[in-house]
Amino acid sequence: MSSYKQFAYVYDHLMTDIPYDQWIQFVSRKVKPGEKLSILDVGCGTGEMSIRLAKQGYEVTGIDLSDDMLVIAQEKAQNEGIALKLYEQDMSKLELMQEFDCIVIFCDSLNYLQTDEQVKETFMRVYEHLAPGGFLLFDVHSTHKLKNIFGDNSFSYVDDDVSYIWNCEYNEANQSVQHDMTFFVYDEEIEAYDRFDEVHIQRTLSESTYKEWLTEAGFSAVEVSADFKDEFPHQSSERIFFSAKK
Repeated sequence: MSSYKQFAYVYDHLMTDIPYDQWIQFVSRKVKPGEKLSILDVGCGTGEMSIRLAKQGYEVTGIDLSDDMLVIAQEKAQNEGIALKLYEQDMSKLELMQEFDCIVIFCDSLNYLQTDEQVKETFMRVYEHLAPGGFLLFDVHSTHKLKNIFGDNSFSYVDDDVSYIWNCEYNEANQSVQHDMTFFVYDEEIEAYDRFDEVHIQRTLSESTYKEWLTEAGFSAVEVSADFKDEFPHQSSERIFFSAKK
């Protein structure tokens, strides 16, 4: 099994319970489906969100840092009979010859940016790629989730096809978590488990900081909510949602 298919298989296998449809509902509350509006899906991964958005009637383009993920996304879209335009790009260096009615950065993709400047640059690049009146919609992990749920905890998952050991290390100084993950994936060809390791670092910021930087980038009508609900974040909120208008 090639490396990209191995990782994509693990990713999709472990994300089967992720509430993708709730992200789609969040989009539809801001940008009504069926209007043939254009959406850029930033950090589109294996295309689960992009395909769902396309099925709603949006014209969807996706970008991701991983060419391997994009190959899987394209295969899945073709199998569904859906046309997606996909590009390998860094969100903080976004450069496409097109404006979009809406740009989304979902499933805590923004948390993978490691510096303040990368976040600020992403907001500026997104602003440049939005049509007047367009929306930026994104979510991030809350500081509570990084510190108290991920924290310095360990998690495990055991299944016949995929198992993993997941260790988290919290860094108080920059509000980040390093995820060290070891996967064991059953390979039918050799009738044995194949091991591979992944290291991911996520950092987050306060809601006020994100709002300040969005305003600096030129956005207006910045709204903040939590956990897929139209309610203001509270101390135990885990996922913070932002909506900002150009």
